[in-house]
Amino acid sequence: MKIKIDVSPYDEANETLVNNTHPSDYRNPTPAHRYNLVVVGAGTAGLVSAIGAAIIGARVALVERNLTGGDCLNYGCVPSKSIIRSSRIAARIRDSGRYGIHVDRAPKVDFGAVMERMRKIRAAISVHDSVQRIREAGVDMFLGEAHFTGRDMLEVEGAQLRFSRAAIATGARPVQGHIEGIDPEEILTNETVFSLTQRPRRIAVIGGGPIGCEAAQTFARLGSEVTLFHEHGHILDKEDDDAAAIIQDRFTAEGIRLILGTRAESGRKDGSEFVLSFRTNGGESTCRVDAILMGVGRKPNVGALALEQAEVAYDPQKGVIVDDHLRTSNPRIYAAGDVCMRWKFTHAADAGARLLLRNALFFGHEKLSSLVMPWCTYT
Repeated sequence: MKIKIDVSPYDEANETLVNNTHPSDYRNPTPAHRYNLVVVGAGTAGLVSAIGAAIIGARVALVERNLTGGDCLNYGCVPSKSIIRSSRIAARIRDSGRYGIHVDRAPKVDFGAVMERMRKIRAAISVHDSVQRIREAGVDMFLGEAHFTGRDMLEVEGAQLRFSRAAIATGARPVQGHIEGIDPEEILTNETVFSLTQRPRRIAVIGGGPIGCEAAQTFARLGSEVTLFHEHGHILDKEDDDAAAIIQDRFTAEGIRLILGTRAESGRKDGSEFVLSFRTNGGESTCRVDAILMGVGRKPNVGALALEQAEVAYDPQKGVIVDDHLRTSNPRIYAAGDVCMRWKFTHAADAGARLLLRNALFFGHEKLSSLVMPWCTYT
């Protein structure tokens, strides 16, 4: 089934992005009789697996239902770091007096221009993850929804792809957290927030993990009034407490309103505003905002794959179940990246894909547990 690709606003930059990563006039190739490796998902793990295998001479097919490049290019690293950069410039100008540089007036943030710059950067980078580049690497590229039809076969757009080995690299998507009384379609996620062209005057960010914290500080520095909800006692729970405290103090100093130890339980729409209700020790309170951004975690993309047909075990919340060699319950099929690994990072997906290739194609015995995983939150 063809997926409708909807990237907004559809300006020149986004047109370039789509033409590179899911061209509308693309026609899938005729499948080979059998592939050494079929990869499902063209994000970081999928691209590294497919192109890496093709470079060493394997016959490879790669399937993608949406945009090649995955989260990193389209909804994650590239767009987020682009607008973080703009917000940092605004913050530096406001703080310039500390360095002996005196600016007569506060910086004027053109939010539309900030987002346009982001879209241009994303479009320029997209050529490196493009369908054309994948094909030039010697990979048979298939666009469409894939599902397994047996232990050594999957189907995409009516075509049967038979394989000796397969790699599941379908990634994850944002958890659409529930706020009673609010239409989920009106709540932003990291997959929709980069479509904004106008700055919300007031925004509520739900979740104090890396996605929520990066977004909260960025919007605050770009001029929005930000309220950050987090159900635990301090933000960034996965970091050392003293490191998280430094960031929390900084957020308070920058004017971000922190509502900790609770959650936005319910809400309602009042004209163009959202009214969120939450409980604290002082009783029930409300918060009025113009936009809501949900950043409470990610959920693996496994539902449409018909994994049962391939005898691949999975958990709807945790994803594809793999052993320490990234092998699934079907010894022909491996997995890497956000769909199966607890580290939801681009560099983790890259490392996992390289490990997968060595184990799947070269009978290696490298272990995921041997990796030492650094990470960074961009506040």
